[in-house]
Amino acid sequence: MREILAAPSPIGLEGAMSYGVLKPFFEEIKPKSWAVQQFKGNAGIVLDTHPGQDDLTSVMIVGHADKIRLQVRSIGADGKIWVNSDSFLPCTLIGHEVKLFSQHPDKPGQYRIIEGGTIEALGAIHFSEPAQRTGDKGIKPEMLFLELQMNGEDCKKRVEELGIRAGDPIILNRPIRPGFTKDTFYGAYLDNGLGCFLVAELARLLAKKPLKNIRVLHTIATHEEIGRFGASALAGELKPDILIGADVNHDYDAAPGLAAKRMNSQSMGKGFTLTNGSITSAYLNTLIETACRKEDIPYQVDFAGRDTGTDAMGSALAGVDSAATSIGFPIRNMHTISETGHTTDILAAIHGMEATLRHIDSLNRGKGLSREDLQNQHPDLSTAKVAK
Repeated sequence: MREILAAPSPIGLEGAMSYGVLKPFFEEIKPKSWAVQQFKGNAGIVLDTHPGQDDLTSVMIVGHADKIRLQVRSIGADGKIWVNSDSFLPCTLIGHEVKLFSQHPDKPGQYRIIEGGTIEALGAIHFSEPAQRTGDKGIKPEMLFLELQMNGEDCKKRVEELGIRAGDPIILNRPIRPGFTKDTFYGAYLDNGLGCFLVAELARLLAKKPLKNIRVLHTIATHEEIGRFGASALAGELKPDILIGADVNHDYDAAPGLAAKRMNSQSMGKGFTLTNGSITSAYLNTLIETACRKEDIPYQVDFAGRDTGTDAMGSALAGVDSAATSIGFPIRNMHTISETGHTTDILAAIHGMEATLRHIDSLNRGKGLSREDLQNQHPDLSTAKVAK
């Protein structure tokens, strides 16, 4: 998990995680008959348990390797590097150490890392407006800059000579570490290193005792944070019968200021989350709940309206007919440098997915879940009985 979460894989440059960490891991643990598939337009990878066996019911389980990042917008005359905050809340970034990745000015394609900088906006409190001191006025995205401590003459020129240019990605610099409370941990980029860790661990468990009737596509996707484009591309190409998106979710019980929104109870340490609503398949969710109850694996039920907000939408966005659902890990402080998780939820998700896959592999007297099952098991509410 540490290696996965530490891999520098900002949106569009996910190779450090997918190719640098997970592909070698897949090659190490996979049986000879399994195959790793790569793609042209993105650094996503798929570990296929039954390559070429298109007659088998296929399950694609997806984690996404891309991390939210800041981007260089422009370079000021004083050497300040103005940045785009993207999916970060600006006020959560101030003072944090970051890493900037830029190409060598004379060697396109050769990336270098620049450390020792922090994200700033106001400078000293002495220069801020009264409303900012009281909290009545916040920090706007366009106020953010990367401070590299440049001083003296020709600051802008010296920055540019480093090869820094518009669009260069910047990521937060904080490895995960144990939390104060037992079985907790915190750091940057649980979103979505945890989903990729689940995919990898599930592959390791299934490699020890492979399934006979179900083809599993262990998928590491890209570009989730800007529209689920990676999962859509892979679903469009591989056309899975079932797609399960694995991503972080929220600990609603501990989220400040949510009481008026009447969110469902959902908490860290009580198991993984299973989403109802949106495009999720009621039948698929029933299969997951049945398997988890049989094995006494803890899970929590979440809901979504029009959109799950995860890679579970991959097939729908690609126009592919798949039974889909979204599972997650309830965390705190999402999209900050201090995302916080619980090992119980991670383990529950891993073993819940293994139990589900082994369950559907054993259906129909050992022949496995069929495509006809998926077509014919849609709930018919006209047959519902009156509760007494």
